[in-house]
Amino acid sequence: MDNIIFRVFICIVLLIQPHVTFYIPGVAPLDFAKNEEVEVKAVKMTSTKTQLPYDYYDVAVHCKPSNGTKYKSENLGEILRGDRIVNTKYKVAMDVNVQCQTLCHDINLSKEQSAVLGKRIRNNYYVHLLVDNLPCATKFQNVDTHEILYEHGYRLGMHTKQSDETFINNHLVIKLFYHKESDEAYRVVGFEVEPKSIDSKRIAIKPDGTCTIENGQAMQKIDPKEENKLSMTYEVEWAYSETRWASRWDTYLAMTDVQIHWFSIVNSVIVVFFLAGILSMIIVKTLRRDIARYNQEDSDDVTEETGWKLVHGDVFRPPRRKNVLAALVGSGIQIFLMSFIVIAFAALGMLSPSSRGALVTAACFLYVFMGLVAGFYSGRIYKTIKGSHWKRTAALTATLYPAVVFSIGFFLNFFIWGKRSSGAVPFSTMLAILVMWLGISFPLVCLGFYFGYRKQPYEQPVRTNQIPRQVPEQQWFLHPVLSTLMAGVLPFGAMFIELFFIFSAIWENQYYYLFGFLFLVFIIIIISCSQISIVITYFQLCGEDYHWWWRSFIASGGSAFYVFAYSIFYFFTKLDITEFVPTMLYFGYTFLICFTFWILTGTIGFIASYIFVRKIYAAVKIE
Repeated sequence: MDNIIFRVFICIVLLIQPHVTFYIPGVAPLDFAKNEEVEVKAVKMTSTKTQLPYDYYDVAVHCKPSNGTKYKSENLGEILRGDRIVNTKYKVAMDVNVQCQTLCHDINLSKEQSAVLGKRIRNNYYVHLLVDNLPCATKFQNVDTHEILYEHGYRLGMHTKQSDETFINNHLVIKLFYHKESDEAYRVVGFEVEPKSIDSKRIAIKPDGTCTIENGQAMQKIDPKEENKLSMTYEVEWAYSETRWASRWDTYLAMTDVQIHWFSIVNSVIVVFFLAGILSMIIVKTLRRDIARYNQEDSDDVTEETGWKLVHGDVFRPPRRKNVLAALVGSGIQIFLMSFIVIAFAALGMLSPSSRGALVTAACFLYVFMGLVAGFYSGRIYKTIKGSHWKRTAALTATLYPAVVFSIGFFLNFFIWGKRSSGAVPFSTMLAILVMWLGISFPLVCLGFYFGYRKQPYEQPVRTNQIPRQVPEQQWFLHPVLSTLMAGVLPFGAMFIELFFIFSAIWENQYYYLFGFLFLVFIIIIISCSQISIVITYFQLCGEDYHWWWRSFIASGGSAFYVFAYSIFYFFTKLDITEFVPTMLYFGYTFLICFTFWILTGTIGFIASYIFVRKIYAAVKIE
């Protein structure tokens, strides 16, 4: 036992190394020569208050380059994230310091432009820049612990509630760090920005584009109701760093909440492991006693049948809405395979944050191509439960889950379009997603369903009676709602700590990188959902209720209810969302997350229960 615990501990330690970064082929370091141009690009502006990203040039103070804007060709993941990577007017050369340089001189903002700028600042928007695929960060110090921390991007400005004044950060101190692998090869390994608000009257612009800043405290005020005039300036500072190129993301991955306690996560995992082990021992011991007793009764041929053996003639009776059940199980298999492969590759470091949008892109394409496997098993299960309308069910399997996701996503996208946010999915991208769904995923699911339906159904260990047996009144704890709520506790307990980090990554613009832990949690969710579904099914059959098909799916998906409840708690305690559209986006996307999780966990529980029921009825002698 001690040896097993030691091995588990070693596996956990190997999985949770957060600072070991592995780069896939193709993501190679870029070497610069001294004085060589280093391009500064903009990604977007984001806010945790509105959850609506905007293009960098949405505000007029970000003046465009003289040679025009050039947007980077982006992958599917970047587009769905709302990234719009574009060139900027900043002029930066490798290891060349710039004291003060003019970006834009005497910008005249109209009342409309001032109102937009003021609104963005009041909504606490951050600007995100890129240098050599490295995002900028702002350094600050924790007031209580005096620990140096970093936050993503830099603030567009600040708004004081007491005086109701708005100030813009119109001067940037760009601090870049390089590491030298050789005398001639420079590599960018750090990118910090220190934003400042300086009254334009303190800035003296020279004819050659340089500038000087007078001493003082006056800041650049913006009146959202009037026209405004200001200048945008910047300076560049280079410094040598001992950080190597392969470790340059460590600063960003350490930005997470300082109250992360690794002990809490490991403790949660170990507790769930022990609970699952105890549950397994109890069930196995009880089943062995039941099977021995039932087989003894058959040899004596005296005692009347009792317990779960009594319903052997009805336990494999096909359920109602068998086409919907087969479609949900097929969708769950598709989601499971996609999730497992993505998390496994991410845990190996092949989908690191440096590969922008790679995680979402890989998930989309994997989901599409896993349709062949999902259709096959959905078709075979449908034939096993004596389904006859295989064409209709194949189409339902291919469209049920994607139709729900696409419909809600399309509906929410209208509101994002209305806000003119860069988070709105372009019409061309929506057409591309439709083509992937209807042109690739749909045919693959139908093809797999056809071959699965043609195969022999899974052989049942007992025959089904022609006349269904009457189900007696059940115990109070076997009520569907109560059993579902009880079944969801253990899987949710295994993941709720990890859920905090996932929600922070989605809604608070944090980087999520704990894929080793996530993989471990995913394995525990599989184990706990399987076990809890088996327990619910066992007690149900002992109560002579043979309608276990749907119950096993719904009960094991009960943890999705707790995830949604946690999302409501997270919304009111961690987020500062007040407007209608961001609130609707939050709960709309959260519903999709919970719906996906319900199908995933429900499928795991259904398959576990089906295997369990076949095993126990094959182990007893039925005359």
